[in-house]
Amino acid sequence: MTDSKYFTTTKKGEIAELKADLAGDKKEKKRDAVKKIIANMTVGKDVSTLFPDVVNCMQTHDVELKKLVYLYLMNYAKSHPDMAIMAVNTFARDCEDHNPLVRALAVRTMGCIRVDKITEYLCDPLRKCLKDEDPYVRKTAAVCVVKMHDINASLVEDQGFLDLLKDLVSDANPMVVANAVASLTEICDNSPSARAQFELNPALVNKLLTSLNECAEWGQVFVLDSLALYAPKDDREAKSICERVTPRLNHSNSAVVLSAVRVIMRLVEMLDSSSDYYKSLMSKLAPPLVTLLSSEPEIQYVALRNIALIVQKRPEILISEIKVFFVKYNDPIYVKLEKLDIMIRLCNRDNIQKVLPELKEYAAEVDVDFVRKSVRAIGRCAIKVDSEAERAVQTLLDLIHTKVNYVVQEAVVVIKDIFRKYPNKYESIISTLCENLNSLDEPDARASMIWILGEYAERIDNASELLESFVEHFADEPSHVQLQLLTAVVKLFLKQPNDTQTLVQSVLSLATQESDNPDLRDRGYIYWRLLSTDPAAAKTVVLADKPHISEETDLLEPALLNELICHIASLSSVYHKPPATFTERKLPPRSVALPSKAEATPGSTTTEQPAAITVAAAAAPAPASTVIPTPSIPGNDSLIGDLLSLDSRPPPTQQAAHGDILAELGALGLSDPGSVAPVATAPAPGIPNGAGDLFALQSVGMFQSGTAYTAPKEVWLEAAKGKGLMVEGTFSRRQSQIYADLTFNNRAMQAMTGFAIQFNKNSFGLTPASPIQIPHPIGANQSVTTSLPINTNGPVQRVDPLNLLQVALKNSIDVFYYSCIVPYWVLWAEDGQMERKVFLATWKDIPSANEVQYSIDDVITSPSTAEEKLKNNNVFTIARRTVDNQELLYVSLKFTNGIWVLGELKFTPGSSSVALALKTRAVDVGAGVYHSLDTIMRMA
Repeated sequence: MTDSKYFTTTKKGEIAELKADLAGDKKEKKRDAVKKIIANMTVGKDVSTLFPDVVNCMQTHDVELKKLVYLYLMNYAKSHPDMAIMAVNTFARDCEDHNPLVRALAVRTMGCIRVDKITEYLCDPLRKCLKDEDPYVRKTAAVCVVKMHDINASLVEDQGFLDLLKDLVSDANPMVVANAVASLTEICDNSPSARAQFELNPALVNKLLTSLNECAEWGQVFVLDSLALYAPKDDREAKSICERVTPRLNHSNSAVVLSAVRVIMRLVEMLDSSSDYYKSLMSKLAPPLVTLLSSEPEIQYVALRNIALIVQKRPEILISEIKVFFVKYNDPIYVKLEKLDIMIRLCNRDNIQKVLPELKEYAAEVDVDFVRKSVRAIGRCAIKVDSEAERAVQTLLDLIHTKVNYVVQEAVVVIKDIFRKYPNKYESIISTLCENLNSLDEPDARASMIWILGEYAERIDNASELLESFVEHFADEPSHVQLQLLTAVVKLFLKQPNDTQTLVQSVLSLATQESDNPDLRDRGYIYWRLLSTDPAAAKTVVLADKPHISEETDLLEPALLNELICHIASLSSVYHKPPATFTERKLPPRSVALPSKAEATPGSTTTEQPAAITVAAAAAPAPASTVIPTPSIPGNDSLIGDLLSLDSRPPPTQQAAHGDILAELGALGLSDPGSVAPVATAPAPGIPNGAGDLFALQSVGMFQSGTAYTAPKEVWLEAAKGKGLMVEGTFSRRQSQIYADLTFNNRAMQAMTGFAIQFNKNSFGLTPASPIQIPHPIGANQSVTTSLPINTNGPVQRVDPLNLLQVALKNSIDVFYYSCIVPYWVLWAEDGQMERKVFLATWKDIPSANEVQYSIDDVITSPSTAEEKLKNNNVFTIARRTVDNQELLYVSLKFTNGIWVLGELKFTPGSSSVALALKTRAVDVGAGVYHSLDTIMRMA
């Protein structure tokens, strides 16, 4: 009979029967009873009342029974921490058992019991297992260290477990080495002290490469992932590592293959691309990547997302393998779409003759999304390969003649881009497009057709009639179609002013008077004023030559691509996003950059950079010879992208010399405008001109630079409620530590001693870091001031409001309870400054629904002073720009529990209000952050 019998419905009174069986002497009955308990636990029934009885069964030599008891213990230890201590002695005995399987089972269970209260009792058994003679026990103990570090990091580091792990990296058994490396890597991700202690060096790398040949497949993944963090000294060492990693490309496990590709893709940056070895290495990368595409669809998709990055970085690897990416009839749609993207990336003059017929065939498929993308791909081929553009255009015409509605509409969209790329070359097909005008019902297709009608109005006899047919439904069109229609009609008017005056007036009226869309309304006013004041200027502006477009519009930014290459075989390479945009960490993610060829120069005197597993001090000044690269500027479609891409420098002041202003403009890549008129800042409302400046200077002088804000003390416990004890307090943050600054006033007639303090569970895990320090009794009518350090690693439970702290205070008289509010600014960590590209990616990634707007009113401060105040309170400026005479500050902050908040502050000259926009994934903290920023901005 199978074990399914244990899952039968629990009978009434069965708990008592199970207790009796557990207390009996028969091993079979004990084992059956525990199996029944595990079955009930599995289906969700509460059998925690049997905890003491089950724990008593741990003292047995039956390995099967011991496994079952350990399984029960792992499930219920967190809810019964006091009872779980009963099992500590058994763990200690089992860790010294003669059977290595029992020792390994004990240490594995120790790691799975996530109870901080018993962690310190498990240190000695774990230390013995890390030095065990059996490798199976040692490799299990290595993983247990990570789990204990997650529960109590300081205990693990203080007890020297990191040194023991580092010793295991040099173990003779490869599986022990793999687990030790995996454990150290994960610990380094979450501990700054561990990062500083563990560095990869050539000797250690050589040991890891040696163990690579003998590890199991997942052990190889761990080792390869750690090797990917190492920066070799020179190209000779990089070449040596590549040679020893290359055999992993032939592994049957796809994870091993991709991890090996990741290591090689990093190290080839240091090799000479013209060398024979480089070419040989590139040729070895293609076969394993091609082999991955014969796996299951899910693995294919992951492989294709990684290949998309590799092809963008080094297309020569797979340029001759384009046929592998031809779509199969039974491929899932998500695989088809990825293959299509890679085909376009690899398409060139030599293989386009194979690609175009293939794409044309795809356009006859039944999947509408795939067909649309195939038609779009034909247009991209025409834009990418000039010599074959005519063939691609003919292919699109053949598809238009099929009269399939969605094919025709997608073809119209891509033909518009072809006209942009090749002006005055393929206009003969416009008549064919006009024949299908009535079938266009999708916004993108209608907008594209309207653009064509406006751009080539002089070549279309009835252009005005065709545009009038669109104007009839102007109010019902989407906004981007309305914008395109407005521009097209203005173009038509400039080309045929005598016949279209009524039409252009009608469209301008619709855009400016009957539309609620501010973009459409503003564009309508601009056109109206241009046409009414200077038609020649309007013609120059509206009919100006269009910039040529490129097919490579969807390429990743080079800096982002380089970062993603370093994260091949991870979620980042599937999402095509940096890890910081979709993970929350206690520490900023480690910066892993591609090595440069400059490091490969033989005999170079450049100081060797430590391995990527070590974090350099962020505040260290750059040496004089360091060249800081100019950040690339994102596209114009994102205002915040433009702002963040520029240097964060204050704007030129009114008193700056003319030459200084031109220097500022030159630094931004702009040409000399000839003369620059100084912009005078308007005084604040109600303040005479000049008085506002003096007041601003006074505010700056009163502000003490370099100090965090501490609120005045408040009465937290009144003497009437404290039996004569009055407690005043405030919170502050000094040297990365939160403090409660307390004053105890004794209004009673007797001395007070024996002070102790405890916090209730709270939203941010606040807990006293040490006992309260009041060494002497507080006499009658005396006061004592002390500071209580506070940690953030205590138990967490959501309270309302989020920053409410409930306190229990004990002294020789009684126990007193009171509540206080913790200001948000003491919860903001010192590592809250995001990198600009991470800020931009995170701002875009957070949904618009999470953005909240506030206004800080009646505050008179300059952006520079505000920036300094915010910085002193761990609110860091990411970028500072001037747009439309307004100062914009983009800032970031991070709570001690890892919650990030991004913000934009907008300063308007002459206004005493500052507009504030906040974005965060935890929207509940928004109001509290606003009130805190409001307080900080007002402080003197």
